Amino acid sequence: MKQEFTAPTVEEAKALAVQEFGVDEDKITFTVVEEPKKSLFGKVKGDARVEAEYTETKTDITVKYIKRVLTGMGVENIIIDVTEIENGISLEINGDGFQEMIGQKGELLDSLQYLASLVCNKVDREYFRITTDSNGFRERRKKQLEELAAKIANNVKRSGRSSALEPMNPYERRIIHAAVSEIEGVTSQSKGEEPYRKVIISSTNPRRGGGRDFKRGGKGGNRRNGSGGRKGGRRPQSTGFDFTTSFEKEYKKPKPEDSMLGSGLYSKIDI
Repeated sequence: MKQEFTAPTVEEAKALAVQEFGVDEDKITFTVVEEPKKSLFGKVKGDARVEAEYTETKTDITVKYIKRVLTGMGVENIIIDVTEIENGISLEINGDGFQEMIGQKGELLDSLQYLASLVCNKVDREYFRITTDSNGFRERRKKQLEELAAKIANNVKRSGRSSALEPMNPYERRIIHAAVSEIEGVTSQSKGEEPYRKVIISSTNPRRGGGRDFKRGGKGGNRRNGSGGRKGGRRPQSTGFDFTTSFEKEYKKPKPEDSMLGSGLYSKIDI
């Protein structure tokens, strides 16, 4: 991005460039095309002409996009602190009224993170990871999820029956998996399709007989006739989990990796 600016002084021309590009002056390369001329009596004639060149980085694109979105939502005095992390940046976002919009589970932070990733990674094919936070919300949410995982895991150990948590995004599922892995007698896995994919916590010593078999999804399981099918010759139902609905069939998304490696909310996004 290259543009010429004219003002009574070189400094004022540079200030116009900073305002136009919306970045710090040290990120812009300036070339003075013409300086104001002085007459014999010291009077200044003409204006200064400065050529300003600026190449937007992925960080700049991300910050400008989030500020534009939040401004449209009515947030004022927006401050975004940027910290470089491996393969990307971490953003600490604050502004008047922003805290009230985050949501109990951080829905707004998740949405900003996802959308900014789409916009940023459209620049080129090299993946750039973005994480968002505000006043330590992520750490507080992590603690809540760890406490939830411990509570459900203890219930599962006592009952011997599996228990399904509510649908969560990949980042929160990884927190649950990590917490469960530290508790003896239980294990966890993710099942279902996005956005309904959820964590199932199971006992390593499941209860036998009686009650509903959680994994088989029906009271007492499926009864089959001698030919291997159900009574009446109907096709047997699957005995595994199936969270599929008509809505999910239309809006299926690729399953994200539930690996506990890494701390980003979303894996690589290919546009």
